[in-house]
Amino acid sequence: MDYTSSQVESIVRKILGELGESAPARKSNGAIPKTGKVAMLTATKKIEVKEFAIPELQDDDILVKVEGCGVCGTDVHEWKGDPFGIIPVTLGHEGTGEIIALGKNIKFDTAGKPIKVGDKVVTSVISCGECHICRNHPANTNLCDKQGVFGLIPHDDKNPFTGWFSTHLLIRGKSATYFVVNDLDLQERMLLELACVCVHALKRAQSTGLINFNSKVLIQGLGPVGLVMCSVLRAAGVNHIIAIDGTPKRLEMAKKLGVKSVISFKDVSSLEERVRMVKQLANGVGVDFAFQCTGAPMAAKDIYEYIRRGGGLCEMGFFVNNGEYSVNPHFAMCNKEINLVGSWDYSADDYPTTMAFLRQAREMNIPIKELITHTFPLDKLNEAMEVNVAQQGIKICYVPD
Repeated sequence: MDYTSSQVESIVRKILGELGESAPARKSNGAIPKTGKVAMLTATKKIEVKEFAIPELQDDDILVKVEGCGVCGTDVHEWKGDPFGIIPVTLGHEGTGEIIALGKNIKFDTAGKPIKVGDKVVTSVISCGECHICRNHPANTNLCDKQGVFGLIPHDDKNPFTGWFSTHLLIRGKSATYFVVNDLDLQERMLLELACVCVHALKRAQSTGLINFNSKVLIQGLGPVGLVMCSVLRAAGVNHIIAIDGTPKRLEMAKKLGVKSVISFKDVSSLEERVRMVKQLANGVGVDFAFQCTGAPMAAKDIYEYIRRGGGLCEMGFFVNNGEYSVNPHFAMCNKEINLVGSWDYSADDYPTTMAFLRQAREMNIPIKELITHTFPLDKLNEAMEVNVAQQGIKICYVPD
């Protein structure tokens, strides 16, 4: 059988692909560096900077030069005690950077936007595509049984660049999700993943029908999650927010973000008095909806007291197992007919909505970028964790020198 030259070339490319010999990746104006560095968690409370060769890029890969990454509470929990059992690991999942090389198969991001070398990019979840959720509920891939996230992947010598606490991130394979975010600045991009957690929680809360312009909403816990949740609610048109925390700088920040009323549990130590104050601020009966943003079991127990009968609650504070609490289900839930939803992580389809939130926050002059109070280079990430644990700042970030 006679073959044309183009047919021969196609056959050769197919055979080479099956043998794992991919065509060269498309590169930026500069050469791809031979090595990069990662800040690897090698033991609890021990991050070490290590240097590795950057693997050869394949057809479905993206190589990113890291520009920054937020330090998440999940990173701190892993640093303190390895609750996920993944040490050694390069942490960092709130990252962003510039694409410096693309495999030949990469033409669009997960939202279908054209993608090229030089674009700014963020990553989202990695779904297995095989579990019950992935096959039957593809809009809920945050519940994938084998969900992966860059920054929580155990170390592998074949690709050591799997977390954003590094000089480079190698996005490998077809199951990863990623988005071009050229219109957002570095601070906005470093807050995007955190904001996505809150945008997803708002979507869960809205499923109860209790969030509207007239809602009185309580936020309990003003860490980065709680403060961004305040910002998301303000951007969504919720104008009456009450916030509870014990740190003066966080309470002050909440006011700057548009929170109407703040209560310090250190100044008002009695639960009964705090409940009285909340009810006084919320039609005399309690709030319409509450977001529980702490990882403290006692706080989670108390929050039912602040909610009116027929109101709602979104529990979003326990991203790791921080223990249990007990409530009387008659008084806490049944008698009050509480609409309770949990919120876990986010799906890739929450990312475009979150980008729209960041643009809206900018338009409304909601000062969310002021949440970033400290930045640290790669070799100071142990110190960054200590500052986070000591609550000396609000949002801590890694930014390369």
